[in-house]
Amino acid sequence: MQSEIIVIGTSTGGLKALQTLLCSLPASFPLPIVVVQHRGKVSDDGLSEFLGDFSCLPVNEPEDKQPILPGYVYLAPRDYHLLIQNCSFALSTDPPEAFARPSIDVLFESAADEFQERTIGVILTGANRDGVRGLAAIKSRGGLTIVENPETAVCGELPAAAIQRLAPDWIVPLHEIAPLLLKLTEVQGAERPAAREGAELARHYGS
Repeated sequence: MQSEIIVIGTSTGGLKALQTLLCSLPASFPLPIVVVQHRGKVSDDGLSEFLGDFSCLPVNEPEDKQPILPGYVYLAPRDYHLLIQNCSFALSTDPPEAFARPSIDVLFESAADEFQERTIGVILTGANRDGVRGLAAIKSRGGLTIVENPETAVCGELPAAAIQRLAPDWIVPLHEIAPLLLKLTEVQGAERPAAREGAELARHYGS
């Protein structure tokens, strides 16, 4: 089944991780990428412009009901949950989830509902568990799941929690995530190698 969307979640250390990932993707990258980076209510509005300096793909913050287009990077606006409904974005001021708005879980679960097995979910560095439930939802619907190896993360709490919860399809160092996304979008149906590896890492990072 051809993947149609990539969703990425990160918090502490995420800006550097996103720079590394985005700068390795070409302008011809075919899928939309939707990102939740935890940030405060009064954080700088220039984050999309900052990340755009490191990306060959255009980076912007979507508005409510804006259609999702391929080849764009969409960044959740500060203090709004970002959801996907009918191949468009929806913004919500519902209460924070896991103390976060925007919430990774909210984005991931809405993507899983909308795109089912055509979703690729990516968890990067982070300091809490927001995103673990959402990544599990993507996996439960047959989507592909990728987690940064906690050893390369600025903060390994979130990646380790995701590994413990669901044994992701791929657990890779940060610098290998962009090449993996390129491979997955060029050659669909790539083997999911992480069943045994994921179980071993789950035991390593906790029971």
